[in-house]
Amino acid sequence: MHLIPALAVAIALQQPQTLPADSVVRAFLAPRVASFPDTGRHGTGIVVGLLDASGARRIVSIGVDSAGVFEIGSITKVFTTSVLQDMVERREVRLDDPVAKFLPRSVRMTVRGDRQITLLDLATQSSGLPRMPSNFTPRDSMNPYADYSVQQMYEFLSGYQLPRDIGAEYEYSNLGMGLLGHALALKAGIGYEELVRRRILTPLGMSHTAITLTPAMRAKLAPGHNDEGSVVPNWDLPTLAGAGALRSNVSDMLTFVRANVDSTATPLSRTFRDAQAERHGTNNPAMKVGLGWHILAGSAGNTVWHNGGTGGYRTFIGFDPARRLGVVVLSNLDASVDDIGFHLLDETYPLRPIPPRRMEVAVDSLVLMRYVGTYELAPTFHIAVTREKARLFVQATGQPRFPIFAESDSTFFLKVVDAQVTFSKDGLVLHQNGRDLPARRLQN
Repeated sequence: MHLIPALAVAIALQQPQTLPADSVVRAFLAPRVASFPDTGRHGTGIVVGLLDASGARRIVSIGVDSAGVFEIGSITKVFTTSVLQDMVERREVRLDDPVAKFLPRSVRMTVRGDRQITLLDLATQSSGLPRMPSNFTPRDSMNPYADYSVQQMYEFLSGYQLPRDIGAEYEYSNLGMGLLGHALALKAGIGYEELVRRRILTPLGMSHTAITLTPAMRAKLAPGHNDEGSVVPNWDLPTLAGAGALRSNVSDMLTFVRANVDSTATPLSRTFRDAQAERHGTNNPAMKVGLGWHILAGSAGNTVWHNGGTGGYRTFIGFDPARRLGVVVLSNLDASVDDIGFHLLDETYPLRPIPPRRMEVAVDSLVLMRYVGTYELAPTFHIAVTREKARLFVQATGQPRFPIFAESDSTFFLKVVDAQVTFSKDGLVLHQNGRDLPARRLQN
């Protein structure tokens, strides 16, 4: 009598693992996209690619062309680390090579004790380099990386002192991954884009992935939008290309995911498998990092993933190597889609609640002026309220400045997160995550 349950389990294990049906995906994408602002009616939306264990592909698109081209931002990093692993397997470089070995002698790379920053340190985000260099001062905030030069990067690296031991801690660094891509390109003697094309894109047949848009890609480009729904310029990353410069579409990204999931799919399969191996801890006990990839332990198994974000796009790719399931999520609005990717791979991961639609009203500038000032939520945590023309802005301690939009003379809301602010004579109340946080107004 024990044979039937055992047989049932065996049969169940042999059944192809599947992701949610297209209708289910469309049902939770539609209200999310409906909540997106789009001031110019250029089309904000999400396209999702699904890879089932059988290798079958499905694409679900709401609001944008399913063949649209998107900036994939920091997903570029796992292309950079895949190139690294390919060069290691060809014995062109070693993971323990100091990055200084591939830079001009004039660059005085920082050291700590007798330890130098290696290619592995850069690839596992544990080099000790900061997220961004201190001499990163863009002339155009709408295209912030465009004017950061190689010489500026070299000058920063030559003068930087590490705050901790190399390899001691995980710290996400755009600079570090940009430097890795730059060093690998110098070693190969070709540009970063050409290096990725030769080593990854051409072998996989990814003809709609590039930094420089081909005419066919440009014709399909989905314009990026900021969190207010306005079209914003595309980003250029000439120096730190390895950190986030690639553009792609969902079909090509599914090809990349399948090559990472299927150990027999391409000649690069070993390269991809080795890049996914856990190599370093992170600040999350449930998450490790491989070469660029993050590996999150969950109830359904391990999810190998990376996300991306530029001025007008948010993206996600992830897969479960054991169940051979993969997901791609591309959006042309600067609002996170990570929850969608994680939920598709593990239904216990919650979807982010969709904020209610709020209507902005006009408020007299004299009323707005009454709210300008500094408000204290805690002794070390303040909210500064400033005004520019007919708009108020809020900036919390240690955070960027964001616009707020009036619902009435005293109530305002943010678009970048689901939060509201109510002003009174002596202070304000921040409404966020189900909490009402009062702040008293400080004397000017």
